[in-house]
Amino acid sequence: MGIRFNIDEVLEMACEIERNGVVFYSQAQDCFDDQDAKKFLADLAAMEVEHEKTFKAMKAALTETDKQPLAYDPEGLISLYLQSLADDHVFDLKHDTCALTSATTPAEILKSAIKKERDSIVFFVGLKELVPERFGRDKIDNIIREEITHVAVIKKELARVCAAEAS
Repeated sequence: MGIRFNIDEVLEMACEIERNGVVFYSQAQDCFDDQDAKKFLADLAAMEVEHEKTFKAMKAALTETDKQPLAYDPEGLISLYLQSLADDHVFDLKHDTCALTSATTPAEILKSAIKKERDSIVFFVGLKELVPERFGRDKIDNIIREEITHVAVIKKELARVCAAEAS
């Protein structure tokens, strides 16, 4: 039998991914001289903050019964596992932070951001299957749509940055 998570744990994992996204986009701004690109990344970070607020509101609406662990875990190992999964699944801050301090180009950073957003879409699609309708499954649909939009706008920004680098 695999590890099972209650809705509270799943939403906490989603919050962690959004927090990691904020850190990634905030740190990525330092890799750009272009003020439009910096603002673009700041806007992405702000969107991730809003996603976290949505998940926190969903968590706040849970009852104590909803928050009950599905497995006996007196040492809190499941929480550590969840944090590890969130940290390593979409935005791997240990690796991503090192990559951002190296001599990567703005285009490489944006390509990495596209991959991370796609990974987050996959994560949230899976998350949606774990969230009952009464806990706000439709809110996760909205976030998935926003993440899809992120991919599109990052691709546009990548084209703009590549055109600027070429000229």
